[in-house]
Amino acid sequence: MSSERPIGQGTYRVAFSAEQWRERLSPQEYAVLRDGGTERPFTGEYEEVREAGTYECRACGAELFTAAEQFDARCGWPAFWAPTDSDAVELLEDTSLGMRRIEVRCAACGSHLGHVFEGEGFPTPTDQRYCINSISLRHRE
Repeated sequence: MSSERPIGQGTYRVAFSAEQWRERLSPQEYAVLRDGGTERPFTGEYEEVREAGTYECRACGAELFTAAEQFDARCGWPAFWAPTDSDAVELLEDTSLGMRRIEVRCAACGSHLGHVFEGEGFPTPTDQRYCINSISLRHRE
């Protein structure tokens, strides 16, 4: 994945070596969170909108989104119109796959979460869709 900064190459509050991340995460979690992969659409556990709760980073536990910001985009991944706090995520230019996208990472540990898209016409307060991999999240009631 080509982005401004390789995963794990920044200064983050939560930092582990690649070996330590591999011990903490399953192979599938590592592939998405640390290698910048994407889970197949319509396969994640959080695609359906929840009525309540918060979503935290599966790698480090930082709060990222709430159910109040989640909406049904019918895109195959959980969709949110904004993070809980703008400081909860970092946004980086991603030029992989021959296109320009904006990658979303956890600001606490630098783990890959997904991408954010704008101008798709969803009736949300921000006209943004944070398209996030379910495997990058953990839901708490």
